[in-house]
Amino acid sequence: MRRQLVERELTSEGPRRSGAKGKRRTVTVNLAESPLSWLHARGHLPDRLFDAGERLRADYERAQLGPNVTMRWEPVRIKGSGDAGLTPTERQIAAKARFDGAMAAAGSGLSDILWRVACAGEGLPDAEKALDWPARSGKLVLKLALERVADFYRIK
Repeated sequence: MRRQLVERELTSEGPRRSGAKGKRRTVTVNLAESPLSWLHARGHLPDRLFDAGERLRADYERAQLGPNVTMRWEPVRIKGSGDAGLTPTERQIAAKARFDGAMAAAGSGLSDILWRVACAGEGLPDAEKALDWPARSGKLVLKLALERVADFYRIK
């Protein structure tokens, strides 16, 4: 995984007065790290749930559900591919069906946070704020959703 490290100020104390004493506190942040990998790396998500979230994100990207700006000009059939000779469109349709099934398995109340964190890459605080949820409630709901998705993908 590539790393994109930047320094960010940890606490915002507002504008400093000239001659005011105080230390600036900073933290190094990896901008290329997904919210799921951040939670997993710090022990908040077990391997099974992390794998389920990554599988869902992979299907989301394969289904090309995000915004596109260009058209694909690939040959009709690709020989020797790992998808039993499926065309790119057929692979996209299969990924979309898996994604829709996983989101349906998560349920309507849980799929909102699941999509925001696993697919859109929003952090938990941002997702909680967008959904108008109380702080620190998103992790529990996300874990419940990922449990259902792991069962859907049959991840042990």
